[in-house]
Amino acid sequence: MQELDLDTQTSPLAFLSPTAFRKVHTNLPPAELVEIALARNEGKLTSTGALMADTGKFTGRSPKDRYIVLDDKTKDAVWWGDINIPFDTEKFHLLLEKMKAFLADKELFVRDAYAGADVNHRLKLKVINTKAWHNLFCHNMFLRPSEDELKNFEHDFMIICAPEFEANPETDGTKNPNFAILNLSERIILIGGTGYAGEMKKGIFSVLNFILPHEKNVLSMHCSANVGTQGDTAIFFGLSGTGKTTLSADPKRSLVGDDEHGWTENGIFNFEGGCYAKVIDLSKDKEPEIWDAIKFGSIVENTRFKGNSREIDFANKSVTENTRTAYPIDFISNALNPSIAGIPRNIFFLTADAFGVIPPISKLNKSQAMYHFISGYTAKVAGTEMGVTEPKLTFSACFGAAFLPLHPTEYASLFGKKMEEHDTNVWLINTGWTGGSYGVGSRMKLAYTRAMITAALEGKLDKVDYKQHPVFGMDVPQDCPNVPSEILNPKTTWEDKEGYDKQARELSAAFKKNFEKFKDFASEDILMGAPL
Repeated sequence: MQELDLDTQTSPLAFLSPTAFRKVHTNLPPAELVEIALARNEGKLTSTGALMADTGKFTGRSPKDRYIVLDDKTKDAVWWGDINIPFDTEKFHLLLEKMKAFLADKELFVRDAYAGADVNHRLKLKVINTKAWHNLFCHNMFLRPSEDELKNFEHDFMIICAPEFEANPETDGTKNPNFAILNLSERIILIGGTGYAGEMKKGIFSVLNFILPHEKNVLSMHCSANVGTQGDTAIFFGLSGTGKTTLSADPKRSLVGDDEHGWTENGIFNFEGGCYAKVIDLSKDKEPEIWDAIKFGSIVENTRFKGNSREIDFANKSVTENTRTAYPIDFISNALNPSIAGIPRNIFFLTADAFGVIPPISKLNKSQAMYHFISGYTAKVAGTEMGVTEPKLTFSACFGAAFLPLHPTEYASLFGKKMEEHDTNVWLINTGWTGGSYGVGSRMKLAYTRAMITAALEGKLDKVDYKQHPVFGMDVPQDCPNVPSEILNPKTTWEDKEGYDKQARELSAAFKKNFEKFKDFASEDILMGAPL
């Protein structure tokens, strides 16, 4: 049995002797974790060598069951409401005691890891799992300390994840048996009743979204990032379906990270050591980097095999459409190591506007950038919902509202300051519809979108003519290499010009209605970015 070093002031297990556990595994390498997972029937080996595991009842995060402990540190700082649900301190400690008792005789998998590639802003993590494959997930997704770094490793934050442990809502203060509770003062995350591994990843992201902007003046961002051969950094914000992963994956540029980053006074850094990518309908032709990364050491979640083979059926949605893979970032051939890059020169807000109103590319001033950053707009086509044929508006503050402990205006203000200080270009990219709304127009060609982004990155849009959009006010370039000029002005692609004007006004009104909940906290500078 290995010694379990939890004897620190913040450790909830400090009072327990390591001999109380049946077995404790500390910092096992991937091969041993895979062996144990297979022996414990936690998963199956696929033909690529990846471990296939199921997350159980929960195939995604459960945002309504995620809490933050209300105490002196958080009461006046956290943006309380439907996203950040307060949890009583006393209830937290009682639940923690119950988890301690539950874990006393369980086989445990412990991992020391980092969150944050920048040594000045990283968190040292200690993760305690009851499942071997969850510990492999943490090996893949968090940054991996060297052998020397592990010798004197003292954690800043702890995650205890026990899917088998369920809370009693009648006595424990939770809504349901499953829960994820962040205690920012005592630096502990408790996760129980759910086997969805993403709760651990997003729990730490939420912690960083509190600590970095609130305490260190570092902007935390839900985005992907890459860097060119000349050292020019670009970041991509976008909700699901906007093309964030696809457009940031550029063979001519190095990948910094695909999901979570911080922006310091010196540049940006990845929070993670891996990628957690969707794999539904994955193909080698469309996503060769992800396809090749699914090998031994990787995990695939909630997927199924083809027939009696061990070949993964990526089209199979029988468990969920949210099938995923988790792998170390160095499984991507052009990944940057360490995952740190310079000040962003260009920032892209991606939206899939199913109403066909937003220009395919436009340039935002500081006020507009902050306004659109807070809005986090896209539109989803509900084609799989019976009787629903209209696009569905979606707004997610800062392109990641579910993970923001602070009020969105705090992130937007810091974003605006950095944008102004470094004279960073911010572009709004519509990967959605052109020539009409969904059902009439067509989806913007990926080749055109790539050409627009390339032109922006290469400075080829610096000296072209621009026109102000009559409704949203952003500057629209009138020429772009390898893109037909008529595509650039969305109204010209519509046969029904009056229909375009009507749709544009309706979308503008939706933006303003969504912003009502933010306006009392927003500065005049931010409010000036609203549609005209």
